[in-house]
Amino acid sequence: MTPFDLALTRLLLASAGCLAAGLGVWGVTALCRRFLPSLALQRSTWLLGQCTIAAAFLVVLLPHTGRLRSVPVIEMDAGASVGDAAPAAVTPLAAPSTAAARDPAPRTQAWLVPAARAWLVLYLLGLGYALLRLRRAQRMLDVLAAGASPVALDGLDGLGGPDGRDNHDGRPAPAALEIDAPISPMLLGLFKPRLLLPRHLHGFDPLQRHMIVEHELTHWRRRDLHWMTAGLVLQTLFWFNPVMRMLREHLSWAQELGCDRDVLRGRPPAQRKAYAMALVAQLKWQHRPAGTVLAFGGVSAQTLAARIALIREPAGAARAPWVRAAALTGLGAVFLANLALQPALAWHAGVPAPSQAPQALQALGAMLPAAAMVATAGTDTGPLACTEIVDAASGAPLVREGSCDMRVTPASTFKIAISLMGYDSGVLADEHAPRLAFRKGDADWNPSWRSATDPAAWLRNSVVWYSQRITTRLGAARVQGYVDAFDYGNRDLSGAAGQDDRLALSELSPTLKISADEQIVFLRKLAKRELPVSRHAYDMTARLLQVRTLDNGWTIHGKTGTASLVRPDGSEDRTQYYGWFVGWASKGSRTLVFARLLQAPAQKNVYAGARARDALLRDLEQRLPSL
Repeated sequence: MTPFDLALTRLLLASAGCLAAGLGVWGVTALCRRFLPSLALQRSTWLLGQCTIAAAFLVVLLPHTGRLRSVPVIEMDAGASVGDAAPAAVTPLAAPSTAAARDPAPRTQAWLVPAARAWLVLYLLGLGYALLRLRRAQRMLDVLAAGASPVALDGLDGLGGPDGRDNHDGRPAPAALEIDAPISPMLLGLFKPRLLLPRHLHGFDPLQRHMIVEHELTHWRRRDLHWMTAGLVLQTLFWFNPVMRMLREHLSWAQELGCDRDVLRGRPPAQRKAYAMALVAQLKWQHRPAGTVLAFGGVSAQTLAARIALIREPAGAARAPWVRAAALTGLGAVFLANLALQPALAWHAGVPAPSQAPQALQALGAMLPAAAMVATAGTDTGPLACTEIVDAASGAPLVREGSCDMRVTPASTFKIAISLMGYDSGVLADEHAPRLAFRKGDADWNPSWRSATDPAAWLRNSVVWYSQRITTRLGAARVQGYVDAFDYGNRDLSGAAGQDDRLALSELSPTLKISADEQIVFLRKLAKRELPVSRHAYDMTARLLQVRTLDNGWTIHGKTGTASLVRPDGSEDRTQYYGWFVGWASKGSRTLVFARLLQAPAQKNVYAGARARDALLRDLEQRLPSL
């Protein structure tokens, strides 16, 4: 899968989440209409509903929100990797059965890519059609305005002063135009508002004419055109969501009622009745209701009865703070639930960021029901996960997410320490020497190990038997001395009873444990060159551990590690694995050290360490520029 396909798939999921959020928002607003009718008449209710749906769409596209989701990920294009040693076993003789013992991996959701591409085409077609309709509506308004003639507001029953300013706040009033056409009075134009008036208004009673025009000017004073434009932009961008259209229609409806309320405030019943009669008369005069949403104006038979009912018995405005707080809480709950219940994408590595489950619990535990907690426990990432990034020079913590103080096996990340030992002691010479032959009896459960190997291939393919050759040549006392000098984890290389030194002194040691916090301490000393090894050891280890240079200019050095969980009785749990990726990122004079640890279910042909590496590299691409 290409990054473009991944982006399209995120777009597809975001669109689906937008539809789900729309149903939730519509449910909340339906409750407002039912139990808080005065709040439903506020324009903010409907625009905030649209914004909630838009935010639910956009947040899915953000890089780090996958940590807040509490449902299983959708695996994308997982591939095999030989960057790790096979999952660590208590003895190398048990390791060849590791691959066979793994559970089958979840099948890649291959249908998502063609569906995402098809959705992009459909979305662009729908967006183009929506924009075309807007253009046609705007052209219709332009034609009407072009055929109108200017008229002074000061001649319309005192609605404007002789200097062209509004009598209410002294601002320059919108230009008034008059046209001989069967239309409703309307306010149009976002940047240059104009009041378009039909000539048949001269046949209305002066009081009716005054209130009708005052209604349109009230739209201008309240800046309803700006509110309507925001609602229209959201409806256009999310044309596929019918709730967006319904919310925008209710927004316009609330704006009309708000202007009715302001115009009629303090007026006696006789004037209210006259205003209602003017609305009925206008419906008879206009050729058809104004169908465009680019201007205010028009009286429709569908809404006329309700407007007249509210004119006769106006509803009080919702001013109580708890009323607005209730609506905001409902919309916020829809947004959070939509975020938590959307699946995340795990591209190439097959898992989400390892901090996903703990972060979901930390961020949403106080807000989501217990059901969301249960869902989190069933995600692809197990109960242990940590991501930690620290400034190498100052030691300032930049990121620390998850359980970073729990000790587990270092697995193949111990090869970093072994490399430093080998080059410092002279057992290793350079990246191609010594080149050692594979021998019968060596660990061989990875096919790439069954050939002669040099230091470069050793770290690239994570060859266990090469590690054992290095530590055997060093001897137990010397390896233990290095581990003590490095202050590496728990420093315990005692091994299991009856186990030979090849296992106890290598990454397969059953007693050597380290936490992510301790990995960071070790890596800071390595990055600052504070370990008791030679410059040659630092240079060669760094050269062999270089992974890649990211597009943002950061160069990544690191090592993966994979090991199966060990039960209390000492047996392996081949259904769950630890995945490590530790190292450092450098750019210019700055160096950051990092450690990522995850516990994840077994997955065929994809090591947990490679999954941790690929997930963190994607994360670093996004995080590093801001750290």
